[in-house]
Amino acid sequence: MNPIRVASANYIGDYAIRVSFNDGNEKLVDFKPFLAKSLHPAISKYLEENLFKQFKIINGNLNWNDYDLIFPIHDLYEGVIE
Repeated sequence: MNPIRVASANYIGDYAIRVSFNDGNEKLVDFKPFLAKSLHPAISKYLEENLFKQFKIINGNLNWNDYDLIFPIHDLYEGVIE
């Protein structure tokens, strides 16, 4: 069985990304609550929407700025970022 990987991701707006996985599952993940409650400047800087939209899929996961921001695949798969 293949490990779960992000197959595609599309920015919808207002810090939400529609994430499709290699098993056909799809989730709309809202990152805004996580970003808004973070007090750490390395995370809260992604409230700058143009910076947030610059994610890439690397090794089957969403990745911002060369691993500056990354989330566990399980959390993305569940659709909940905490």
